[in-house]
This record gives sequence, structure tokens and C-alpha cells, in this order.
Amino acid sequence: MLNRFAGFAATLLLSMLAGLGPANAEVSRLEIASKMPFGSFRAGDYVIWQGKVHGDLSPQEPIPGLDKATRNVRGRVDYSARIVLIIPAEQGGGNGTLLVDVPNRGRAYAQALYNSPRDEPFQSGTFEQGTGFLQDYGYSVAEVYWELGQGADLPSFIDAEGKKHYVEGAGFAIVRDAADFLAHASADSAGAANPLKGAVSRTIAAGKSQDGRFLKTFLLHGFNMAGGRRVFDGMHVFVSAAGLLPIMQTGTGPESSGNGTPNFPNPEFRGVNEDPLTIGDIVARVEARGEVPPKMILINSVTDYYSLRASLGRTGASGTADRPIPPNVRMYDIAGGSHVIAAKPPAECNMPPGRLDWAPVSRAGLVLLDTWIATNTQPPANELMPLEPAGAEPPALRAPAHLPAAVIQVPKRDADGNAIGGVRLPDIAVPFGTHGGQNMPHTFICSLVGSYTAFAATKAQREAAGDARLSIAERYRNRDDYVNRIRIAAQDLIQRGFLLPEDAAVIVQAAAANPAFAVPAVSTAPR
Repeated sequence: MLNRFAGFAATLLLSMLAGLGPANAEVSRLEIASKMPFGSFRAGDYVIWQGKVHGDLSPQEPIPGLDKATRNVRGRVDYSARIVLIIPAEQGGGNGTLLVDVPNRGRAYAQALYNSPRDEPFQSGTFEQGTGFLQDYGYSVAEVYWELGQGADLPSFIDAEGKKHYVEGAGFAIVRDAADFLAHASADSAGAANPLKGAVSRTIAAGKSQDGRFLKTFLLHGFNMAGGRRVFDGMHVFVSAAGLLPIMQTGTGPESSGNGTPNFPNPEFRGVNEDPLTIGDIVARVEARGEVPPKMILINSVTDYYSLRASLGRTGASGTADRPIPPNVRMYDIAGGSHVIAAKPPAECNMPPGRLDWAPVSRAGLVLLDTWIATNTQPPANELMPLEPAGAEPPALRAPAHLPAAVIQVPKRDADGNAIGGVRLPDIAVPFGTHGGQNMPHTFICSLVGSYTAFAATKAQREAAGDARLSIAERYRNRDDYVNRIRIAAQDLIQRGFLLPEDAAVIVQAAAANPAFAVPAVSTAPR
């Protein structure tokens, strides 16, 4: 592991010294194997195309191992990868924005991030329509696969001992080249037309968790430039904490070097929590190369602070003071949010999983980011939860030994156990329970789904259970009182840009139908 990390660190230095410069890369062929209708939406009919993107790279590009990889007849290095397009059926349709989603361990995420319904949260990998938000708003979506063993055919070479090595850093180039092609090319090298020719005026990348780390590392190593132009005008980065993605190295497979993360059983895992930790430091390095960084919105959940060391993304490797956030970045904490919203309670976890639906913030955030790029309208200021050093209960993932001055911090909480500050959705501003607590045991999934603990219905019930939190009956006079408070919280978020009116309507409707206020049935039988 130390040798692999040493290679990662050396490659980081190489990319900084080389500056990477304009990439000499191209898409040679867009191969579409399947074309199907996707649905009818406010913006028109959509189709889903599935196939592969083929391209080649200059062996001089500073990606570890690329110079050793097998070359084609032109002396370049071939790659191919799965691609899925969900695009307007009419050429030139849509709102002009291409959303490039980076799949997580081979599973697409855009539909789950943006189209997930309230009561049945989508999991990664789905292509269901859901709320239809992306298509109603006219976005063109491209899923570009990049990962070893997960839809990407990466360049490779055989070492002196006969062992096969995969050039994992080529995954960054695949996403770069595919996005640049879809946004700017008329046709591929074989003459096949780009299905989005002339339809793209802005390009946004989205990535959650592993793939939020992908995007930050992509930016750090200079892959956001191609042909002398910026690839992504914006990046929407979800729950990536203070992490990078250690794939600027060669791997022997069968899994990607980007699969692992530091966790409670293995807190010393290297290659993720490495310098630079803060987005400000990453942006500074981008600007030092003479690049204009993209506009970015970063999202954190409560469980990211407990289980993924998210506080280091604010403070860096020492102390408890937040480092400055650059003007091209907004950072929003989702109070009460969990890293993963589980569709079903994981059997291995001791407590009910976190249930706060924060997809409405994803949708509003994308509109804010898109508008920021298109018109330079500033989004809301950063909304962060105040932090305090982590204590013994509930436990947080400790700092690694290689960051001896690091201080792990977690959100401060109110008397109910709910996090203070951050973006407060109506379900936590007007709560029915405690959101975002730690779950047990500290397995990978339980540490990320968090927990939800409902309030007791009455004072008598909470006292019998020894629960110090006020009951539902003590908090709300009746249904109207509760729904009115929800409505006020929703209107506040709409005015501040964190909630779309259509999502506010769904939230208010759910509050009005809350079974806690059900009226006993009245017999209608004749007397």
C-alpha cells in the first residue's frame, strides 16, 4: 500500500510540474448500440441511447503508465468505455446544458440524485424516470463510464515479470474527451454525427461520494482542459468529504484502485485523505496553472462528518478554524442528511436508517449552478453547520496517523440531537424525530446510512421510555399548526433558492397527510 501511495504522490508532483497543458486526445468513434424512447416531459420527448465511446490518447500525456501501454497504428493509445445518453428526441432541443454524470462503481447516479421521488428514494444504477426533473427542465444527460472493471476498457501493458497493469488514470481522460466531444464536436473521427451537435452551451459535471472525489482529483490534475478550452463550466459535487481518488497510478485489477476508502476498521487507508484536503487549496493549484476554475457547488451530509472526516475539507490538516472558501465555490451542509438514503433498512444495522429526503436540495442546487454559469447570478452564500471536536459518543472516524495535527470535528446538535445550522429542509426545521445520528455497527453501509429516531407521540409515552425529547403532542397543537410551520419553512427555502416550488408542494402535501394527525373514523351507518 505504501508503494502505491508513493506512486500517487509522485504523480501528483509530476502533474503539478508538467501543468498538463492542452490535451492531445480525441474521440475516434461514438458507437450507439441501442436507441429507445425514454418518455414525454415538459421540455418534450426524450430518448435513451446506449453504446460505447472509443478514443485514443497521446502516450506523452502525463498519466502514469500510459507511455508503456500498447499503441495503435498511429502510435497512440486506445481506450473505450460505456456511454449512456438521455437526451431530447429533437436535435437541438433542451435547455442548452449538458450534465455529465460520473458513475459510481459502475452505477449511474444522475436519476437518483435529481429525479428521486420523496417516498421511494432511488438508488444508484437506476434509469427510471422518477420525478422527471432533469427532463422537464431540458437537461441533456451523459453517463460516461471510466472505472476499471466497471464499463471502461482501459489501456494496459505487461511488465517485465509478465504481469498485466491497467492505466487507471486514463479514466480521467475518458470523461474529459467524451464531455468535450459532446459539447463541441460536429462528428467523430469516423464521420458519425454528434447527437448533441449545436445543442450544448454549458457543461456541468456531477458526482457523488467516490465520484465527487473523482471530480476534485480530475480538476486537481489538470483534466478540465482540452484543446485549450475548459471542459466543465460547473461541477456539482456531493458528499465527497475531504477526499481525493487515488487512480493516478497503474493497477493490476480486477478492482479499481478507487474502490477503497478509510473506514472504522481501516482508518489508515492511504490515498484518499491526502494533501490538498480543502477545495480552496485545489482551486489555488488550478489557478496557479493559469486555468479558470469551474463554478462549483459542494454538498455535505451529517454522516460525512462522523464517518468520512468531512471537517478536514474545511480546516485542512491542522486546527479547527475553517479555511477560506474561494469565490467560485459554494459549500452547503444538509442538516440531518445522511450520506446514503436507504430504500430499505439494512438488516445489519441496529437502528432505523436516515430518512431525510434531500433530493430537493440537489434539484434546486443544479438550477442555481446552471443559472450561475449562464448569467453569473450569484447563488446563496455558503451554509455550513457549526462544528466542535468529536467526542467519544457518538464515535467519529479518527484522524489518520499521517495527519498528526488533524482535528476531526462533528456538527453541533440541539437538545433533540438534530444538527444546528446548514440548509434546513422543512422535515428538520419542523421535526418529527432526530435525523442523521450514527448507526451501528460501524460497517461500511451502517456508517453511511446514519439513523432516524422518531419522537414519542405523547408526553406519557416519552416519559415511560425515558426520552427527554418533547413528544409530538407537546410540540404541535394540531395538524394545522404542524402544516403551517412546514409551509413557512418551505417558503423560506424557496425565497433563498434552496427549494423549488414544485418540491415545496410535495413536502406540504406529505405534511398534510401525516398519519400522526389522523382523525378517528366516524361511522356512517344509519341509526
